[in-house]
This record gives sequence, structure tokens and C-alpha cells, in this order.
Amino acid sequence: MMKDLILKHALKNAIEHGGKAIVGAVISKVIAEKPELKTRIKELSKEISEIVKEVNELSVEEQKKKLEKVAPELLEKKKIEEKKGLKPLPNAEKGKVVTRLPPEPSGFMHIGHGMSGLLNYLYAKMYDGKVWLRFEDTNPRKVRKEYYDSFRRGYRWLGIEWDYEKRNSDDIEIYYKYASKLVLSGAMYACECKKDKIRKNRSVGIECEHRSNSIEENFEKWEKMLAGFYKEGEIIFRLKGDMNSKNYVMRDPTLFRIVDFPHPFTREKYKVWPTYDFSVAIEDSICGITHVLRSSEFAQRGELQNRIRELLNLKGPLIIEYSRFNFKGSPVSKRKIRPLIESGIIKTWDDPRLTTIDGIRRRGIIPEAIREFTITQTGITQSERAYEWELLFAVNRKMLDPITKRYFVVLDPIKVLVKNAPSMVVKLKYHPEKELGFREIKVNGIFYLQRDDVRLFKENDIIRLKDLFNIKIEKISEKEVIASFYGKEMIEKVPKVQWVTDENVKLVVYYPDVLFINDEVNKRSLEMKRGIGEIACSSLKEGDIIQAERIGFMRLDKKENDELSFIFSHR
Repeated sequence: MMKDLILKHALKNAIEHGGKAIVGAVISKVIAEKPELKTRIKELSKEISEIVKEVNELSVEEQKKKLEKVAPELLEKKKIEEKKGLKPLPNAEKGKVVTRLPPEPSGFMHIGHGMSGLLNYLYAKMYDGKVWLRFEDTNPRKVRKEYYDSFRRGYRWLGIEWDYEKRNSDDIEIYYKYASKLVLSGAMYACECKKDKIRKNRSVGIECEHRSNSIEENFEKWEKMLAGFYKEGEIIFRLKGDMNSKNYVMRDPTLFRIVDFPHPFTREKYKVWPTYDFSVAIEDSICGITHVLRSSEFAQRGELQNRIRELLNLKGPLIIEYSRFNFKGSPVSKRKIRPLIESGIIKTWDDPRLTTIDGIRRRGIIPEAIREFTITQTGITQSERAYEWELLFAVNRKMLDPITKRYFVVLDPIKVLVKNAPSMVVKLKYHPEKELGFREIKVNGIFYLQRDDVRLFKENDIIRLKDLFNIKIEKISEKEVIASFYGKEMIEKVPKVQWVTDENVKLVVYYPDVLFINDEVNKRSLEMKRGIGEIACSSLKEGDIIQAERIGFMRLDKKENDELSFIFSHR
């Protein structure tokens, strides 16, 4: 029976999340069990929402009793898995491990950078080692000063500390010396072919006609290139690789090219710039990096970097690769994000729908949750997967719940006049279990309830204003509700609703969602609801995270014009 199917998943989800089931999670479980229901998603969503609402009105004990009747097998105790931690690092010695944070400052830091940075940082600290922050900034056209700041700010926010910092752009002269050695050894040659020809020859494995140049001729062109004799695009220097290699990266890759564009720090001092692989190969050696932990998108490049070090007789690090950190519906690629900004769907790089660290922070995800999630849910694995946001939210919820104050918030409010209501000052705890203090609320006969709640009531219904008293509904209209005081004693099976008095503060809540659904832009990825909050909300500061009763966790983003602007985090 459909209702029983929905009910059992709603009850189980509620029990797992402190008594509050999440509609989206229940939909996923129901469809997973009955895939044929996908065609009825609209109808299904409505029915699930109604059942979830009923379930959430029950206490956890009541939910457990009901689940025992509906689906007792779901209450069987699962074996408690041993908490996952960092696995031992191969070839690691105490005090000798050196890792690096190697961002390319060509965009704003995102959660993938942060999680990768945490692995490198935590492993270094695990072995009493050192950490480099090293900016891979040898493409002047891509880098901007604000991107450097984004990474420093993001790493610090995550609690990552580094022992040394440098920019690769500061070592250009060192690269030139190593490049000269490659030219003089015959391992690197000057190529003056057009881009299209190079691309075509590499694709079919044809060697460049300039590959047979003499060492003397190549070195003369190298010196001319450094002296500014050539313009951008007229010449590049390529490694003599293997044009028949199955690894396309090894087919005579470019190691140096001219970039006639001012660098944010070296300005126009240099025009000849190394490619990523050359600079990384040199830097990992001269910085004494022992372990490189990076995502598998760089897998093919490892062979080239090791080859460069081998030719120059430089020591290389142990490279450990893992799958890229992706979240469903939320791109980390700048290639996907830039069109969204250009089209106006996204206005800034700290938009809470984005996976940038600034966006994640605005959404109310705390750094401790990202660290815990990285260690327990991901770690070093080759398994390709896109993580569900709910997994990160669950960790965040667990960490926020004991330290976050509760407040009454009413969205889309409707006025409720309660006849014979006692005038009083009620003292309410900020947290039902933790000692987070109290706030006092002046109560008279004027209240505001959520319109969605009121729609479920009818005349003569008795409801309880949470932590206050009971009221009996007498009349309901579109503009207001008339009710009467019905005593302070608790009445069983009476719905409880949050409320706000006429002494309140205006607020708006933004609900971010995934940007893509089945590779299509989600046009409802950011919705907004207006409402009011209890007057105690007025003392909140920007950046504070609260739990709005029966709504969820929210972060105060802005305070302006006597209105509070929140960003919804999760339930």
C-alpha cells in the first residue's frame, strides 16, 4: 500500500534525524524502492509532504512505536562501524613528511580544493611534517590577485596552517636555468609550427619537422626567445617525448611558451613562461615535497613530471591519487560556472548555490563539518562518485545541533487574535537540552502563525502555541484568524505550532538548491520567502547560525533597512 511505503520511510528518516523527517530524503528512498513511481513525482511529492508533516508532529518515542508496527525490520540495530580515519601514508617517516597546497589562482577556491588541502595538511600533521602553500601561477592570463586571497582566506577558514609560502612566478630565473640544461642535453627543442599543425601531428603521432634541429640551433633560439626576439605564438619549446605514447601528454609536450600579458606580481618583467608540468616538476623537487596527494584528473601528468625530473637528475615525491571531490548538481569546474555568471543566473562567486568556499561558508556549513566529512566519508579512494549534499548536511547538523540557539520564525505570516489570552512574560530556553541561556518574550493576545499551518486548521480545532498555551480556532479568513484562550495544560494529540508576537523583526530567507538537474539548469535553484522572527533575532550578528524552529538551520547573511536576510542551510 502506497501510504505504508511512504510512512515507513518517513518514520525511519525522522528517527535518524532527531524526530524531523526530510521530504527530499523520503522521496529518494521511496523511488529507490519503487522506481516506477518516477512518472508520478508531482503527485508523490504532495502525498509525501503531507505524511512527513504528520510524522514530524510526533515525538521520537511515538515515531519508534509506530515504525515498530509498520516496519519492525527497519528498527533492527545495525552494527556500529568503526569510525573511519586517515589510513597510514606509504613511505612516511615522523618529522620528514612534506606536503603542499598547490592552488592555481585562476578562480575562487572551491570545496574540492578545500577537501584536498585538508588531506595534505592532516597527513603532514599526522607525521609531524611541514606544509607548503605554493601558488601555481605561471599563466599570467589566468591569474588575479583576488584569487590568491581567496585561497589564503579559504585555507585559514578550514583551519589549515602552512609553514612556508611562495609563488612559482618568483622562480622564473630558476626555471630558465633548468630549461637551458634540457636544451643543451638535446631533450628540448624549438618548434615554430602553427597550433593547428601541432595538434594534428600529436593526434596521429607524427614527429615535428623541427625535432631534428641541432642542439646549437635550439640553444640560439632559446636565447633569442628570452631576449624578446620572437612574438607570442611564433615559437615554443617542446620536450622530446614519445609521439606514439598512449599517454597523449607525453607526445612532445610544450614546456615553454611566450605569454605577452602582464602578471599581477612580476608585471611585464617576463614574457617566456613555463607550462604547469615543468614548474610543478621543478618546485616539488626544490621544495623537498615527499608526498603529493592529488585528484586523479592529474594522473596522466605524473609521467611527464617524473620524466622532467629524471632528465634533470632531480628527486621526486611519492604521488598518491584519489577520485575528484564532486557533489551532485553542483559544478566545481570554472568552465561550467562562468557561463552562469555571464548569463546573470549567478551574480557573484560567493553565491550560496556554488561550491566555492565563500559560497559554502555563506550557506552555514562550518569548517569542522567539512573536515569531519573529508576524513570519514571520503579519504583516499579511487572510486569515482558524486557525493550527496545530504551527507555533508548530516555531519554539519550533528555538529551544529548542540551549539546552536533556537528561535521562533514564521514565514508567510497570518495574524491571529486570541481572545482572553493572558498578558505575561514567558521565559524560553534557547536550547531544549543545552545551557545556552534564555530569552524573554512579552505575550498578549496578538500572534502570527505560518499560513501553511493555518491552512490545515478548521473552526473549533484546538492547537497549542509551542511552549505557551492552547487556543481554540473560532474563525478563519484570508486576512486573520480569531481564536480563544483554551488553557495552559498540555492536551494529547494536539498539533503544536511556532508563533511570533506583534513585537517582531522582519526577515527574508533564501533557499539555495542545486544548480543543475540532469545537466539542465535548475531555474528554481534560489527561492525566497518573507516572514518575521521573534524580537530576540534583532540581536543576532551577521554570520550567526541559528535553528529556526520547525524550519531548519539558517545563517544571517545581512542586516540592513531593519530587515534580516538569512540563507537557509538545511533541516
